[in-house]
Amino acid sequence: MTQGRSIRLFLVDGTPNGLLTAEIMNWTGHVLTGPRSKLGQLVQRPECGRTGIYFLVGPDPENSLRPLVYIGETDDVSTRLKYHNRPESEDGRSGGKDFWEKVCLVTSKDQNLTKAHVKYLESLLIRIAGEVGRCRVVNGTAHEYINLPESDRADMAFFLEQIRTVLPVLGFDFLRDTSRPAAGNEAWTTATESPTFIFEVSRYGIKAEAREIDGEFFVLKGSAARSEWAGASGGYESLYRQMIEDGALVPGTEGLMVFGDDQSFSSPSAAAAVVAGRSANGRISWVVKETGQTYGAWQDEQVSAVETTDSPTEAEWTN
Repeated sequence: MTQGRSIRLFLVDGTPNGLLTAEIMNWTGHVLTGPRSKLGQLVQRPECGRTGIYFLVGPDPENSLRPLVYIGETDDVSTRLKYHNRPESEDGRSGGKDFWEKVCLVTSKDQNLTKAHVKYLESLLIRIAGEVGRCRVVNGTAHEYINLPESDRADMAFFLEQIRTVLPVLGFDFLRDTSRPAAGNEAWTTATESPTFIFEVSRYGIKAEAREIDGEFFVLKGSAARSEWAGASGGYESLYRQMIEDGALVPGTEGLMVFGDDQSFSSPSAAAAVVAGRSANGRISWVVKETGQTYGAWQDEQVSAVETTDSPTEAEWTN
């Protein structure tokens, strides 16, 4: 069973759209985030005078599905953010960046992060964000930074793990892994996994398999998908085209596309739409491989099987 975690969130100015801090028990890291409109208040915070990692996040005008992200490190976050807030020049030399709407910075409560630590973290984070593929990293190629003692690298591995845990809670999904947990590792051991579901479109020879793992719906490697989008414009069409562009869907045999690796989706319907090349109700389309039970019926069965204490009867609910 997956071990629970406790994250402490604090609304600095008492509003959900203002500054927010986050901490994890037994972690020396401290996260501060807020909108660009609150930058004047944010740079006055004591955390901004420390050594740390920061993320500038904004929409990508060329891709509505994924944000633009800039990842940086500095000895003085306040000075660097003021630098990035300048109007962006045509040659890009002003240091200003126009795209970002939110900022998130990670520092250490005990102020033990050094310049060497954050340079190492920056190189890892740029590489990971690029590999995960949930955003477009505007840094370009990550610079390898290996000039760190072995013990410090181990400490930074733990620090990085906590960053990847807390950022999705704050709405920053670009570091969350899309790959299925590998058999034998810790994530696999603690993962909750469903039976195998199948979705077939016999007319086109399409057959796909999927599993739900820790709340995410994964279409499995080798599953087939339609070679082109055939449904109405809009909906999941942009997701379908994005997956082809990213190489998640590659040409297969008999004129079909094939999933080159296990791929996570936000819902069974999103997965079904990409497989079929048109909108589809994933709760009905996906069925348990062994029994033919629909995903919706299977999920309802899991919920109904949960024992509750002193729960009201159906008659009591209606009265």
